[in-house]
Amino acid sequence: MHSYPLSGKVISEKHRITFSINTFPPAPPVALTIAGSDSSAGAGIQADLKTFAAHGVYGVNAVTAIVAEVPGTVSAFEALDATLLGHQLKRVSSAFSLKAAKTGMLGNAELVEVVAQFFAGHASIPLVIDPVIRAGAGTALLTPEGLERLKDRLIPLACLVTPNLPEAEILLGTVIRSAEDLSSAPERLYDRYGSHFLVKGGHFNGGDTVTDHAWIAGEKFLFSHPRLAVPDVHGTGCTLSAAITAQLACGRDLPEAILLATRYLTVCLEQHFSWPGRERTIEALNHFPDGVVFPPS
Repeated sequence: MHSYPLSGKVISEKHRITFSINTFPPAPPVALTIAGSDSSAGAGIQADLKTFAAHGVYGVNAVTAIVAEVPGTVSAFEALDATLLGHQLKRVSSAFSLKAAKTGMLGNAELVEVVAQFFAGHASIPLVIDPVIRAGAGTALLTPEGLERLKDRLIPLACLVTPNLPEAEILLGTVIRSAEDLSSAPERLYDRYGSHFLVKGGHFNGGDTVTDHAWIAGEKFLFSHPRLAVPDVHGTGCTLSAAITAQLACGRDLPEAILLATRYLTVCLEQHFSWPGRERTIEALNHFPDGVVFPPS
């Protein structure tokens, strides 16, 4: 129970909670997500905003598409008008001091171009790109023209790009077969696009340990974590990139942001939700897990 014994207080007799109209908490940092809306709330804008909140970051958003989906199935989606996306970006950036931003599903070349133009004019905002190309179930979420625009116009503006293995292969234009291929992929991607990369190793082999490989400021970083015996829930890529974005908004450097975000995602997976459904069990990440404590920023 919190009590603020100042003038203008209002007391609820039932719960004996004292509110004050004169006391406000410190304003948290603000982060922006630009992504699609997931009707099951496990990925996309919804996952990003929950992740921001879990990190004590105030989230604002610009919606790119409406997606009808549940875990494992995308039945339909519709990209929003590029002009409307531009209006969203203009409004939130004029009203809030954005400390970091991320992108997820962008849908098509027109939307990618709007986002690229926005960040070309806001270069001081650290940008994390989750290069959403296909849904986990295989549905294409970015047109071929949009992919080319992403590679040519947007990725070079990012402070970090977080592809999974299939996405890294698409961005590289080559297959990643061996451990050596995976290890060298972030540096090769940096050489091609000029941005830092975190290539996630979850799709590589099936050992007890997952290792994500990063190339940051001319150095190689490895982030290893146990491979959990949990269902293949969707939204892990959204959640990891959102957690990194939140940590950047709190002022952490990139390697520490990735480390803390990886630990957060691990706990979200360990404490995932499960509901029996009519056709199958539905699994979802727990974005507000117990036991997550971040060191002071």
